[in-house]
Amino acid sequence: MITIITVSWIYHTITAKKELTETPPIGKLVEVNGHDMHVYAKGKGKNTIVFMSGGGTSSPTLDFQPLWSRLSSQYRIAVIEKAGYGWSEVADVSRDIDFILKETREALKLAGEKPPYVLAPHSMSGLEAIRWAQQYPDEVEAIIGLDPAIPESYQSMNLPSSFIQSIVAFTSRTGLLRLFPSVANSSAAIESDKLSADDQKTYRAIFHRRTLTKNMRVEVKQVQENAAKVDKEPIPTSTPMYFFISNGTDVEIPDWQEMLSSYTKQLENGNHLFLNSGHYVHELEPERIAKEIDAFLTSLDGES
Repeated sequence: MITIITVSWIYHTITAKKELTETPPIGKLVEVNGHDMHVYAKGKGKNTIVFMSGGGTSSPTLDFQPLWSRLSSQYRIAVIEKAGYGWSEVADVSRDIDFILKETREALKLAGEKPPYVLAPHSMSGLEAIRWAQQYPDEVEAIIGLDPAIPESYQSMNLPSSFIQSIVAFTSRTGLLRLFPSVANSSAAIESDKLSADDQKTYRAIFHRRTLTKNMRVEVKQVQENAAKVDKEPIPTSTPMYFFISNGTDVEIPDWQEMLSSYTKQLENGNHLFLNSGHYVHELEPERIAKEIDAFLTSLDGES
C-alpha cells in the first residue's frame, strides 16, 4: 500500500506540474492578503454580473461557462475564484464570511471590476451574496440566486463528516483519485456536456489539484457559524432578487423549493422560478436561465 501511494504521488506530482503549464489562468491573477486570486471577466454592458461558486466547485470559471457565455454579449460578466478554488492559490486565511467577502471585494476591484454588481451566487455562496447586500447595499444592484443557500438551509442540512472529507482530500493530494476517472467525469461540468473537449480536459486537470482543498474543508466546517451570522441581520428586503430553484433532489433538504421561494416572498422585489433539474441549474438549463436573467434585469432598468 505504501508503494502504491508513493508511486501514485510521484506520478501525480509530475503530471500536475505538466497540467499547470498546459492550463494557465485565463483571467487575471491579483494578490490579496499575500495570495493570488483569479478573476475572469468578459463582455460589456450596463450591468456587471458577478458569479460566485458553490462550496467545493473545482473550477468556478468553467463551471459557470454554459451560463456566462450566453450573457457576455449583453453584460459584463466576472467570475470570482476564492482561495483554494480554480486558478486561485490555496492559502492560510480565515473562512469567516466577512473575511471571505472582504477578499472577494478586494480581488474584484484589483482586477478592475467596479461596483455596483449583480451577484449570481450558486449554493453556499448565497450566504455571501446576502451578507454583501446586508453590509454594502450600495454595491449590490440585485441578486440572481442559482439554487442558492440561505441561512435556514443549514439548520436542517447534514454536513459531510470531517473524516470523509479528509479521506477524499488525501486521495486527491496523493493522486489516487486519478485511478478513478469516473469521479471527475461525474462532476456536473462534465456530465452536462456543455463544455468543449479542450475545456473538459482543463476542468479535469483543475479538478485533480482543486478537490476538497484546505480552504474548501474549512468553509464547510464554518458554514453553520457563517449562516448564523447572516441570520442575525435583517433580510435585505430592498435588494431585488430572482431565485432559480432546483427540484431539491441533490441537496437533501426537506421542502427545499418552499424554503427558497418563501425567502423571495419577503422581499420588495422578489421572484423565483422552479426548475425540474438538479442543483447545478446553471449547467443544466443555461439557455432558459439566461433569458430570464435578461428579462429580470431589463425590468429593473425600466423601474430606475
